[in-house]
Amino acid sequence: MIPVSAPPRVRSQLREAPDGPVPIVHRGADAVYVDVGGRIVGVVGRRAVAVPCALRSAVDRFDVTEAALLGGELRLDGEPLRVGRLVDVTVPRLAVRWTHPASPPGDIGRMVGRGDGLTPYDDDVLCGWFAVHRAAGVATPEVDAAVRARLGSTTLLSATLLDCAMHGEVIPEFAAWLAAPDDPARAAALAAVGHSSGRGLLQGGRAVLDQLRGAA
Repeated sequence: MIPVSAPPRVRSQLREAPDGPVPIVHRGADAVYVDVGGRIVGVVGRRAVAVPCALRSAVDRFDVTEAALLGGELRLDGEPLRVGRLVDVTVPRLAVRWTHPASPPGDIGRMVGRGDGLTPYDDDVLCGWFAVHRAAGVATPEVDAAVRARLGSTTLLSATLLDCAMHGEVIPEFAAWLAAPDDPARAAALAAVGHSSGRGLLQGGRAVLDQLRGAA
């Protein structure tokens, strides 16, 4: 048995999914990502980015060949991942009086899926843009609909993370930065995440904050 912590929506997703094998979409030494009903569930070790769609563990290295669900519990090579606690992945609330969405960060139809890797750069920009709106309590229905209509144009992991951002769910580094966006150390820590993911998140988040401050 491997103890893990889980975001609430991930735990619910596993509990609602039927028993049986699940496809492994990506595997590496630090993380494993599986497809549960058309949405990614990750299992991350101590060195991996704690994405908001993942179970978090203290595993040093993964070497996984198969994954399955049994009784709402994910198993890797037959080893059950037991959820011991829930982890809050929601973005911190911004104490602002702001009701209208910021301008989109680009042409949404062209942005979704543009860039390299498991999470294309422009998708990361959009995630940052969505997350700051959710922190401010501002709905973005038109951009939500435009992005959801294009989710088939990107990777399954990135589509899942875009959905997370639309629900206000973020990585810890983004939450820490948004709590103190003028702190250069927190901005640097966010920018250092992944190959380019952190820089994309920072770009999208700053674009909204700059407009918010200009409006104020």
